Amino acid sequence: MSDKKLPKILITGATGQVGSKTIDFLINNKEVQLVAAVRSHAKAIPFADKGIETVILDFDDERTHQSVFEGIDRVFIITGYTVDMLKQSKSLLDNAKKAGVKHVVHLGACGGDDTTVAHWAWHQLIERYIEWSGFSYTHLRPETFMQNLLSYGGEKAIKNGIINAYVEGARLSWVDVDDVALVASLALANPELHLNKTYRLGYDAKTFAEIAGLMTTIIGKPFKYEALSPEVFLQSMKDAGAEMAYMNCVYDHWKRYAAGTIPGADETFDNFHQITGKKPVKWIDFITKHKAELTYD
Repeated sequence: MSDKKLPKILITGATGQVGSKTIDFLINNKEVQLVAAVRSHAKAIPFADKGIETVILDFDDERTHQSVFEGIDRVFIITGYTVDMLKQSKSLLDNAKKAGVKHVVHLGACGGDDTTVAHWAWHQLIERYIEWSGFSYTHLRPETFMQNLLSYGGEKAIKNGIINAYVEGARLSWVDVDDVALVASLALANPELHLNKTYRLGYDAKTFAEIAGLMTTIIGKPFKYEALSPEVFLQSMKDAGAEMAYMNCVYDHWKRYAAGTIPGADETFDNFHQITGKKPVKWIDFITKHKAELTYD
């Protein structure tokens, strides 16, 4: 039996879409040890049942930040959707550096380096801080998640075949969350192969009307896209008591999508096979895979 110490990987946001799927990809990898960061002991139970080590991490409580990195070699940083992501990330990275973490995989957002979409730029500031801090890194910049058409904000996204969005007829670049998680898992398991890389992840460009058409054909029930004003989104966020510093940025980017003033909104990339050895999921694949979830009475 080998006494070789296996590298320990900390997954933050372990209960979220990307974090949980990344764990699924890594759980059978015998060359690494996984640690799932969760907010409560109750949320730790499902991971413990699978034999995965857990730690309690509260992004807003800096007292929990230092202890979670003890013995950790690599970390996947996934923060929440508020402006506090900036201070949360800085604190996490500072404590990761003190603990000797070597490699950081960061889940960012869309856009090229010259983006002026505010919350995308915030992620790029975090990327620069990772680099400035001296970590080796892999930056992930996914385009719009296909899963947003399954559910969004905890609610079913398509109701009775009606798709609502705030972007008029804009064509967007899309990516399956599973593909994002696969790239993350590979960068965490073999950082030397993804050293200091920035991966933009978007593999199919479609308008919502085109997506509705594909759903109609594949599922065999009518789907229709009905555009809503970005003002509807803004008011709904206010009514929900959302953190508006972030949501005002989202509102602004919906307006810019609708007006066609976000450069490269429909840009797609050809890097997935090189990274993973597989083909990325396209909309036809996604709809077929989730046919049961998308159908309605």
